[in-house]
Amino acid sequence: MPASMTPAQLRQSIRRGEHRGNTSGFAPGHVQCNIVILPAAVAGDFLRFCQANPKPCPLIASSDTPGDAALPLLGDIDIRTDLPGYRIFREGKLSEERQDIVELWRDDLVTFALGCSFSFEEALLADGLEVRNITEQVNVPMYRTNIDCRSAGPFAGKMVVSMRPFRAADAIRAVQICTRFPSVHGAPVHLGDPALIGIDAIGKPDFGDPVSIAADELPVFWACGVTPQVALERAALPFAITHSPGCMLVTDLRNSQLAML
Repeated sequence: MPASMTPAQLRQSIRRGEHRGNTSGFAPGHVQCNIVILPAAVAGDFLRFCQANPKPCPLIASSDTPGDAALPLLGDIDIRTDLPGYRIFREGKLSEERQDIVELWRDDLVTFALGCSFSFEEALLADGLEVRNITEQVNVPMYRTNIDCRSAGPFAGKMVVSMRPFRAADAIRAVQICTRFPSVHGAPVHLGDPALIGIDAIGKPDFGDPVSIAADELPVFWACGVTPQVALERAALPFAITHSPGCMLVTDLRNSQLAML
């Protein structure tokens, strides 16, 4: 499937079941979003959780009203069908993964679209930096850490981070570039020794795939949009839905609209 598809064309392909899996590299120039879908009864608490933890949970858009499957700010979207993969949580446990959630949709559900690292990956590539997970054509490695998130209502837990390796000079440049994109996780939260943030096995990510790290490279860690899934596990809600890791909502919003000059 060509990466040159427009966001609308890609979403239509996903609706038809023609595209499944990672959306990294598709619809270049456009914002991709992590998705969290919750009952309205806890949506206010989750909004406060996002506001309290803007690096792992940068809020881009949310439903206008409960039960509304559209996100008009982001394009002609039906959130029930327009992701390549969905995760269903019941009582805080991952119970199943689905290709659409039409049969599960309810009138009380509220959708939150959160910024995704794929946007700043494009900025890194544009500056001539290599992004290893793209080079190796795998999903970015993601890890649970010992970094506490600020709690809000039932939502709490540890931050999840994504990792990309760079030589020291390139790592500094990556920090400078990503600082311009606070709406998509912003600057890294840690560089260097993964043990300092509670990661014991860099070659065994909790989510995604491992990537190679050269002897002269540092692992660089960014706050990650899988963090809300950890918060959902801890909150043990009766019902919640997220994207499958790497399977994002591809929007009509352009990455350049999120950059701070």
